[in-house]
Amino acid sequence: MVITGGRQTGKTSLARRLFPRHAYVSLDLPSAAAQAEHDPSAFLGKHPAPLVIDEVQYAPGLFRHLKRAVDERRREPGRFILTGSQPFTLMRGVSESLAGRAAIVDVEGLTYAEIRSARPRMTIGEMLLRGGFPELHADPSIDTAEFMRSYVATYLERDLRSQLRIGSLRDFERFIRAAALRSAQLLNKAELSRDVAISGSTSGEWLGLLERGGIVTLLEPWFANRGKSLVKTPKLYFRDTGLAAFLMGIKSADELADSPLVGGLWETFVCGELRQSLARAAPARQLHFWRDRTKEADFLIHAGGRFTIADAKWTEFPTAADAARLLRIRDSLPAGRVARIAIICRTPDRHPLIADAVPPVEALGQADAAGFAAA
Repeated sequence: MVITGGRQTGKTSLARRLFPRHAYVSLDLPSAAAQAEHDPSAFLGKHPAPLVIDEVQYAPGLFRHLKRAVDERRREPGRFILTGSQPFTLMRGVSESLAGRAAIVDVEGLTYAEIRSARPRMTIGEMLLRGGFPELHADPSIDTAEFMRSYVATYLERDLRSQLRIGSLRDFERFIRAAALRSAQLLNKAELSRDVAISGSTSGEWLGLLERGGIVTLLEPWFANRGKSLVKTPKLYFRDTGLAAFLMGIKSADELADSPLVGGLWETFVCGELRQSLARAAPARQLHFWRDRTKEADFLIHAGGRFTIADAKWTEFPTAADAARLLRIRDSLPAGRVARIAIICRTPDRHPLIADAVPPVEALGQADAAGFAAA
């Protein structure tokens, strides 16, 4: 099994908790990584299965030897649990040596339901600012800003230096901050390049690095007919709202409430809830957005010719006018194919906005978003 995901998403803790009888070794230690890379046979002899190998991407030469060890005992699955926080390096090794031999589990931060179960009194504003990194909720005394500052520094210094030749880490930090300001917006690489004073090719390369490293994700638009006048540019979302808020410079609940960026941060949160819910409960369903010259829906879920449409609104009281905009998109899709329509907002109670529409348009709170996506 391969457990991958961004830094600090709980991969190591998850592996050690789920597989308590496995021995554990971390290649974060240079000596262990050097032996695994240069003398894999001796490394596996010293650390026999069942074994959790943490940060396995630091020894790409180990994968071929793991393949041989797996093939020798194919009827004993789960002998090796691999984790890594540089997904693109890790997955290259898996695809080249362990294809067909490894189950892949992608770990993101905690969901709303998981955070609420641990900290039931946390407000949604606090949750947006704190984000979903498990350590921040396991120890409430940790200062969010200091954690995020350390996270960014570690990401810049450790991961980027080993993965990409970047002339100036300061330029890249400016780039990631500029990207955070655009979370939940259409991706405009030219604008990003201009704001940071870098070339378009560099902007594309750095954005790809953020995506492969589990920092951001790109949401593709829905268009069944490429000839129609629909937007074909993806939207950019940060995977963690706490990291995005830190990079935006939002430090407190009061600043969040007064910020013009709060709507985008809420949409970023909702996107994460929908994405994780679909990945767990309905992986065949596809998450997109809809946008043409006159209409937009933040999220469109498609499966088997049926559609679910939703908007994210930072309000407790969505209006019938908000719902009517989604009905216009319903009318642009094949008749009778839209199964559910909703405004996902901060309402305390789920309720209909336009009850006599087909299908009815509902207002959902954050607690209902995940179940709505997978229903």
